[in-house]
Amino acid sequence: MSTNPPNLRPDLAPKARLDGLAPQSKMRDTARPGQPTIGMVSLGCPKALVDSERILTRLRAEGYGISPDYAGANAVIVNTCGFLDSAKAESLSAIGEALQENGRVIVTGCLGAEPDYITGAHPSVLAVTGPHQYEQVLDAVHDAVPPSPDPFVDLLPASGVSLTPRHFSYLKISEGCNHKCKFCIIPDMRGRLQSRPAHAVLREAEKLVESGVRELLVISQDTSAYGVDIKHATDRGHRAHITDLARDLGSLGAWVRLHYVYPYPHVRQLIPLMAEGLVLPYLDIPFQHAHPDVLRRMARPAAAAKTLDEIAAWRAVCPDLTIRSTFIVGYPGETEAEFQTLLDWMDAAQLDRVGCFQYENVEGARSNALPDHVAEEVKQNRWERFMAKAQAISEAKLAAKVGQRMEVIIDEIDDEAATCRTKADAPEIDGNLFIDEGFENLSVGEIVAVEVDEAGEYDLWGSLLG
Repeated sequence: MSTNPPNLRPDLAPKARLDGLAPQSKMRDTARPGQPTIGMVSLGCPKALVDSERILTRLRAEGYGISPDYAGANAVIVNTCGFLDSAKAESLSAIGEALQENGRVIVTGCLGAEPDYITGAHPSVLAVTGPHQYEQVLDAVHDAVPPSPDPFVDLLPASGVSLTPRHFSYLKISEGCNHKCKFCIIPDMRGRLQSRPAHAVLREAEKLVESGVRELLVISQDTSAYGVDIKHATDRGHRAHITDLARDLGSLGAWVRLHYVYPYPHVRQLIPLMAEGLVLPYLDIPFQHAHPDVLRRMARPAAAAKTLDEIAAWRAVCPDLTIRSTFIVGYPGETEAEFQTLLDWMDAAQLDRVGCFQYENVEGARSNALPDHVAEEVKQNRWERFMAKAQAISEAKLAAKVGQRMEVIIDEIDDEAATCRTKADAPEIDGNLFIDEGFENLSVGEIVAVEVDEAGEYDLWGSLLG
């Protein structure tokens, strides 16, 4: 049992080290005699985790075994992150570890868009491919470890390989992004918005729910823009628009949680679906800052005051709405007065779940060339002040939940407690609710009713209801 740390990066998936994948996955851990095996290290955000799942699903269908450790793998794929320089360093370190422990390494993912950067540090890697280049990854695996399928043994479940626990799954609805935020190089790495057809998304969701998934986590780079690139096309009775998609997904009987939602005006159409219980009353919106001048320098929408009006309107329709967001402090040119505006805005907005990170230069980002970069010690000071503000808001909001009755989904059970999440908590990035009495007969993935007994800064404790 562990409580949620206050400085957890909001844009990262769980770190999936090679020796930590097997307990979370649905795949068989032991290879048949003569079966070629591949290991996978998946770094970065949930979108990258979905890419890893798709690669492993394809490999599993071709007869490869999936190794839970370096020693048992004929080769290792490292799915990298390249969003920040710190993430690039982590990716290079993971590649180096895989080379040291196994020696045969294929690199893919966002950092793969910079092959010279990777081969300059690790010239012995077998191949480098960019993000969501599934065919190239498979070709590289075939070259390194030829397939040897047994059609009578190598059967793949309809739901594919999953790197998340059995009861929840990420559902990627689009790739790429049309925004041009100066601090971000995602469009350069992953391209412009490419939405999946709505019927294909829904078909995947149906298969996941049929296989036992109780919670669908909808992800993309810009969920609100889903379908814009294909003019919200209707295919096989399903329209590629986030409101229609949310309604369709809500009909499947699982929890549906929306991530990375930009506050476009049509977001208002989602709130009644949340009030009705079709989708979870949860919005993950990357506001990034509140001062209009900072937002302009970021090349983001700059109407922070109007955003407060929108938040109030959303809460009027759906009082139980949970809003989570991410922010950047120490952006180039950020003054003390601009930072204070952000703190004041936080007081007014009273966001439920908040993450924050200090600005970093990223190679290729336009923000690097902005004047008046903020000193590191000032960034650190502002980050600490921001997180103290966010923590105080979180603590007060959670204290108000004591005595409430709510449904929770069980993520983990150990000797001390059942670790659960409320509808207000996404996996890994938000808080937990712990049941530390009478939990012995519960099961992971079960949804149960509790009454909240106690609250901390980020987590809750509760008792089972009959």
